[in-house]
This record gives sequence, structure tokens and C-alpha cells, in this order.
Amino acid sequence: MEFTQTKAQLRFLANLEEPLVYIPSKGGGDATGHVGNYTMQEVDVHNGRIEKPNSCLDIEGFKLVQQKSEVQDFYNDLEIQTTYHDEVRSLLLAITGAARVEIFDDTRRSSSLGTQKERNTRDPSDIVHNDYTAQSGVKRLQDYFSNDPDQAESAMQQRFAIVNVWRSIAGPIQNFPLVLCDSSTVESEDLVSVERRGENRIGELQVAMQKPAQRWYYFPEMQMDEALLLKTFDSETDGRARFTIHSSFDDHTAPRDAAPRESLETRCFVFF
Repeated sequence: MEFTQTKAQLRFLANLEEPLVYIPSKGGGDATGHVGNYTMQEVDVHNGRIEKPNSCLDIEGFKLVQQKSEVQDFYNDLEIQTTYHDEVRSLLLAITGAARVEIFDDTRRSSSLGTQKERNTRDPSDIVHNDYTAQSGVKRLQDYFSNDPDQAESAMQQRFAIVNVWRSIAGPIQNFPLVLCDSSTVESEDLVSVERRGENRIGELQVAMQKPAQRWYYFPEMQMDEALLLKTFDSETDGRARFTIHSSFDDHTAPRDAAPRESLETRCFVFF
């Protein structure tokens, strides 16, 4: 049976009564830390395959695409660098019409604690968030070009975005899928900036308050020849999607013997 929607428990920011800090996991079995008052809220999650088959990065903030990869082992860093990154660049150039794509991060995650320890991967995100704010998206670009400030300044004179390319790296994803909110249903007051206190970098991201108008989607049974694109920053302020809040959830429709989720997210600067 193909579900048109399901219920999900997602962790939202409850209020602003406590200081807010996000402490990302390093990998290998540790957990991401969240300082602040958060609450689990039940939301309807709609099947994007049925309701959003033609979604757009500039409207909803996400898009599912077909992309067969030639990578044989997604845990092989050399294959990621030499094969997968070329595939990602080609994909984003074709989808977005951008002039240039620069890749700056790869993050593997697993819902299995054993796999996290064995493969030194991170835990799935369990909080509703967006990776960047209006300020930290620009700061991330400046950090990327830290050895060439002139190039950073030149890049900021044109529109640029940060797009995350997310995919399964070990069979179909049956549980803890990525869940995304249609950016056109999110108001600016729903989002709150939070310090991201990483081991090597202090940054900033967004967490979210739950609001009835927000409309959530996921793409069940994502296959290894599919990629989910989500826009986490856009320098343009003309009304198009700039941020895409997202998380993961324990899908009660998943088989009891579902294999652990294993995924790769590749973060990219997209220059127009």
C-alpha cells in the first residue's frame, strides 16, 4: 500500500526561555547536543512522490531527482572525491542552471549505533532545523575562500546558494527518512537563529517553532539511484525559497526488520 500521508513526531523549539546552542556530533557513536527548550510535536507528513513530484528548489526548497551513481563504495573517500563529486557538480549545473558549483563538505550518517562506531559516521538529525542563517551562509562562503578574500568578495557580488545533495548509500531507506517542510509554508518568525558550536568552527543555524500552516513531506523508500536536493541558503531576497527546515523521523509504517538508514549528504556552493 502506498501512503499519501503519515504521522510523525518531530522535535521543535518550544520557547525562548533558555539559551540556545547546537553542538553537532563528531561521529563514531556520540550524539548531537541541543541546549534549549524543545518539544516533540505530531505533524502530518505527506508523501512527496504523490503530492510533490515536480517540486522546485526556488519554491518548496527541495527536489527529488533520478541520479544513478558510478560509485561502488560510498565509504571510500577517494571514490567520493574522484567520481561522486563530478556527478554532483554535473547534476546541480543541469538542475539549477548555475555557472559554477563548489563542493565543501560530505557527511555520512547512520541510524545504527553499531555502524556509527564502525564507520565513524554521525547520527541522523533529530531536530527541526536549517543548516544556515542569512549571516552564516555568507560567513561559510568567506571561510571557504579564506585564502583568497578577493575571490570571496567577487563571489558575493552575484547570487549564490548552498544546496545539499542527500542520498541513500546502502539500499532503500525504509526508516528515519529525511523529512522536509515546504518553504512556502514557513514564515520568517517561525525560525530562530542558534549558535552552532562545532569542534573547529563556531557558526549559526536555524531551529523552528511548530506552526499549523507548515506542510511537511518525505519521499518513502528512497533508492540509491535517487538524490534529494534541498536548498539551505540563498543570497537572493526576492521571495524565492531561501531556507529549508528539515529533520528525520521514526516512520511507524516502516517494516519491523527495516535495515538501518545509511546516507550521505554533500554540501555545495552554487554560483549563478
